[in-house]
Amino acid sequence: MSGGEIAALVAAGFFGLLVLVICIMILPKLSKNLKSSDIAINKVSDMLDETNVTVKEITNDINVLTYQVEELLVKSNLLLADVNQKSETIDPLFTAVADLSSSVSDLNSSSRNVASKVTTMGSSAAKATAASKLANTAFKLFRK
Repeated sequence: MSGGEIAALVAAGFFGLLVLVICIMILPKLSKNLKSSDIAINKVSDMLDETNVTVKEITNDINVLTYQVEELLVKSNLLLADVNQKSETIDPLFTAVADLSSSVSDLNSSSRNVASKVTTMGSSAAKATAASKLANTAFKLFRK
């Protein structure tokens, strides 16, 4: 063997020894980090399991709520249909009330007209009465 080969062999030995020392020094820290990451992974796994349970519970609650809302909507639709039907039966009543109010308004107008005519006739009758009394008195005086 030549001197270069021996030097390469010694360098390879030192390099192997260096790798072995580094592995011995890093291995405990690496093991510790792996254990920490394993704990962290377990915590994340537990959190995911808990999240899945919570999502299932929320999904069940939403399903119940959806069913109840659907029932409420069906009842609301039935109630609205009933109110509409009853409103249609009351419509003729409102039409009759509107006609009655027109009739009452016409009656009031006619009553005002009659009252004003009676008032006019009353003043004319009062004048005629006064004129007839005057004529009657004049006739009595003329007879005497």
